[in-house]
Amino acid sequence: MIDYPRRGGPTVLRILLGSQLRRLREARGISTEEAGYEIRGSHSKISRMELGRVGFKERDVADLLTLYGVTDPAERAPLLELAREANTPGWWHQYGDVLPSWFETYLGLEEAASLLRAYEVQFVPGLLQTEEYAQAVVRLGYPDATDEETERRVQVRMTRQERFTQRGAPTLWAVVDEGVLRRPLGGPAVMRRQLEHLIAMTELTNVTLQVVRFGAGGHAAAGGPFTILRFAEPGLSDVVYLEQLTSALYLDKASDVDIYMQAMNNLCVTASRPDLTVDFMRDLLREM
Repeated sequence: MIDYPRRGGPTVLRILLGSQLRRLREARGISTEEAGYEIRGSHSKISRMELGRVGFKERDVADLLTLYGVTDPAERAPLLELAREANTPGWWHQYGDVLPSWFETYLGLEEAASLLRAYEVQFVPGLLQTEEYAQAVVRLGYPDATDEETERRVQVRMTRQERFTQRGAPTLWAVVDEGVLRRPLGGPAVMRRQLEHLIAMTELTNVTLQVVRFGAGGHAAAGGPFTILRFAEPGLSDVVYLEQLTSALYLDKASDVDIYMQAMNNLCVTASRPDLTVDFMRDLLREM
């Protein structure tokens, strides 16, 4: 039986447990319909469980393990413990009143990721935003929010950033369109401090920033922003995150991920070299 990691929060633990349950089910030749009947549910419930999209009842996991022929207590115990841990709320649970459920899934993936590759066309990536800039972005997206709601959303963003200066921090490789750095979101003073913050962040060994200059013309990722998340834990495939106005897409099929990985690689070639990014931002500061 696998020695399951205990890092990354409940989202990743659900995905790990779900993939293991799917492997056990398929090894026994049992359909999702049969498995659903065993736990008094539907085949769609089994699919959601196997994708890690829902929480797990320990009783359901126990019944499925019995159905799949896992009867040895030594083999069942790690999976049942994983089911209990997968239901533990993440740190973002306290912000549930201002976070859509589809974004909570992303927060769990982001916390577990060892490498994040992001492309942005309109805003500075959230993980690199100053508090003032983040406030401007939140107000733009939620114009009717109260000051308290705005502040809570900003606090989530600031909390997400804390990992990048801690031991074992993930790697962030961001590519942004030139317009992102020229657009004075929040006003010139806010944008100046944001540029200064970006210069400071690029001094971190785990942060790389590239800029797609206007002169580069068209490129493969012209359709919009996306993030690719990679995980150190075995058993977790890369995930592409595509955020929309009222929902998000999570792509983990190898064929889909390969397309976005190729687009990201092309962007990195099209963009200016990372070592030129700071010089460009300093030029922008002089122009302001």
